[in-house]
Amino acid sequence: VTITTRLLVSHLSGIRHYEKDIAKVKEEKEKANRALKLTKPHQDKEQKEKEGKGIEKTDSVKPRKEHDGETKSRNSKPGRKDKEFEQEEYYLKEKFESVIESLKIFKNDPLFFKPGSQFLYSTYGFTLLSAVVERASGQKFTDYMLKMFRDLDMLSTVLDDNEAMIYNRARCYVYNKKGRLVNAPYVDNSYKWAGGGFLSSVGDLLKFGNALLYSYQAGQFKNSNGKLLPGYLKPGTVAMMWTPVPKTEVSWDRDGKYAMAWAVVEKNQQYGCCRQQRHYASHTGGAVGASSVLLILPEELDSEAIGTRPVAPPRGVIVTIICNMQSVSLNSTALKIAREFDKEKRAQ
Repeated sequence: VTITTRLLVSHLSGIRHYEKDIAKVKEEKEKANRALKLTKPHQDKEQKEKEGKGIEKTDSVKPRKEHDGETKSRNSKPGRKDKEFEQEEYYLKEKFESVIESLKIFKNDPLFFKPGSQFLYSTYGFTLLSAVVERASGQKFTDYMLKMFRDLDMLSTVLDDNEAMIYNRARCYVYNKKGRLVNAPYVDNSYKWAGGGFLSSVGDLLKFGNALLYSYQAGQFKNSNGKLLPGYLKPGTVAMMWTPVPKTEVSWDRDGKYAMAWAVVEKNQQYGCCRQQRHYASHTGGAVGASSVLLILPEELDSEAIGTRPVAPPRGVIVTIICNMQSVSLNSTALKIAREFDKEKRAQ
């Protein structure tokens, strides 16, 4: 078979995630699909009831699955682990000297399906992607990434290296089996730098989001008399990254599809005076003792007014949340915050 970098970045490669048993993966997917079918009528009914009470029709219904996840994190018995975190490989303590070396964890395992035929979120797919970056750039993957973070002025974003002295490094927490809050267990993330091995801050993630949004919109501001600097990426590159890829899915956002390393919701309105779906890109993160989200809601630019705008890109709302607790659902919270700020901006 042939596995391309595009398949890797969209999780269509067939490479496994932490679960090695394909039968269990299929069973979980079937359960999730059944749950989605059962909750959809309820969501539609809930939306109609909200609209009947005069609530803004632009507000989307909170995805049931994520809502349940947030409720569990607050109300269920502490210590009940998310199934993904039951996998042993989440808690590896072995230090890998290179991304090439870390490929040995999964390189001899069979593919779960023919590449390009199905979607399966895979951290190890991104480990292979990091090896591709290393070979193509001629640099160690970690050196390549740290240089990029420096270019983006993300000076607080570093490797999650246990031995290094990192200023303001936060402690991470989990609930133990007795329901008590304890320090997260020791892990070494050198086996998955690309899929969850960097430490950052909300300030740095905002810079990252702004750099992407600027790159995305820079090509639309054509009447800037050459005063507008180019974006870090070409506008077409970001547009391609934020274009949904067929056969993908997103567990944390019912409206979304997976694109290239981003979950994306497309602009959509099927009926007049009814629910509007805004275009935005987001991604959540989950690690041992930590949860995060970065959501980018671009402003809908008026092509006629772009040339006369006093303010250059980026134009939109960016929300990022980092939480030092495991298994906390954050995407819908970030979306609510983004909508409130967006509503405020449009009212001005």
